[in-house]
Amino acid sequence: MGKPTGFLEFDRLVPSKQSTTERVAHYKEFVAPLSEQALNQQSSRCMNCGVPFCHNGCPLGNIIPEFNDAVYKKNWAEAYEILSSTNNFPEFTGRICPAPCESACVLGINQPPVTIEEIEKHIIEIAFEKGLVIPNKPITRTGKTIAVIGSGPAGLAAAAQLNYAGHQVTVFERDDAPGGLLRYGIPDFKLEKWVIDRRIQLMEEEGVIFKCNVHVGVSISINDLLREYSAIVLAGGSTIPRDLNIEGRELNGVHFAMDYLKQQNKRVADIHFDENPIVATNKNVVVIGGGDTGSDCIGTANRQKAASVTQFELMPKPPISRNSHMPWPQYPFILKTTSSHEEGANREWAIATKKFIGDENGNLKSLVTVQLEWKITEDGKTAGFIEIAGTEKEIPCELALLAMGFVSPQKTGLLEKLEIELDERGNVKATEKQYQTNIQKVFAAGDMRRGQSLVVWAISEGRECARKVDEYLMGSSLLESKDINTVMSAYL
Repeated sequence: MGKPTGFLEFDRLVPSKQSTTERVAHYKEFVAPLSEQALNQQSSRCMNCGVPFCHNGCPLGNIIPEFNDAVYKKNWAEAYEILSSTNNFPEFTGRICPAPCESACVLGINQPPVTIEEIEKHIIEIAFEKGLVIPNKPITRTGKTIAVIGSGPAGLAAAAQLNYAGHQVTVFERDDAPGGLLRYGIPDFKLEKWVIDRRIQLMEEEGVIFKCNVHVGVSISINDLLREYSAIVLAGGSTIPRDLNIEGRELNGVHFAMDYLKQQNKRVADIHFDENPIVATNKNVVVIGGGDTGSDCIGTANRQKAASVTQFELMPKPPISRNSHMPWPQYPFILKTTSSHEEGANREWAIATKKFIGDENGNLKSLVTVQLEWKITEDGKTAGFIEIAGTEKEIPCELALLAMGFVSPQKTGLLEKLEIELDERGNVKATEKQYQTNIQKVFAAGDMRRGQSLVVWAISEGRECARKVDEYLMGSSLLESKDINTVMSAYL
């Protein structure tokens, strides 16, 4: 334990950010690093709890008190070794994870929790600066070949782990560059793409092969892959967005959020696209959906100089702090104000969109909404809603972005041709125990298997799936286990 009284002496400190006026003028990251002194103080707030609930709060099982202790001692090699033993990509999670570990921090019971996410990001960035991050090439090769379909966080994690095990891994990506959701779903102001490119280059130096612009099941036969590879990992994500089938849905100006975000990421990267441009400049923008994707749309619309930005959420407004229905260490569903919200947006809760209205040319000009009344059960759960009579209103809107989540992976093409079994939600059916589909040599991980979730869960899924593939091919596996007791034994 670095400093037994640290949590008593120092308050939680998060890095400073550029002013909203400055940052909406560009698409780069805008969060400043912590100073060495501040980082030392923040790591000293970790109490090295007898039962560190942060381990269970983190889907990866990161060994948090131990890397905090190493940071306090300025032992960056040890901090990096501990962090990378459970997390392949802390440079991603340190930027975009909602930090469920912090919600489970014991200090958070009656004080602001330890700044675990920021410490994590600083560990990996300092490790890169000091040359501690070097290619981890396998000593020997097994002769087994593996195809990973999809290069999002789950696919990248599976590929990295299987490569470490000595297998020859090829990652197939239908887009023009690897990264999946990381590259084309998350704006550059949250995750600049050089961060992804740096990691891809490292993986290539380690022996992972990337093949982009390859749509498996369309431009290449899945039967060929089944013949050529010892095992296949499906990591294509949950890509079918939830739609809003109401009157006027066909109007010009109503778009899925991901189509909008992907276009802007391509603009920033100076990559050509053939689709009609979707831009918010001088338009009244309504984002339908209150999650992170909706927030990303707000930040992008602000940078495109929208006339106004409004965000709708179907659910009632959440509380600003934990209540009796959200006891520690559960992840609290409380009011979240993102950096994009700080930049400006009207937020409305318990509201439904009834119809879109167009002009004579088929362009969206407004939409009609209605207020909702939610029934809340005694245990704090929502149990249906009714529309409040007399609350319908029409508001100007020239661009509506549907950010209501994703319902399933794409079934046409690859999954149909493989005749993969699906679960009751339409995801690939593969048990968490084995990650194996109804086809013996085909495995699945990430959102394609568990449904829409967090990047940190996708990385965890990729790691666990890799271990099961390794066991399938070799009879046993030396890849790291998610079992926290097994992982911690090396550091106790």
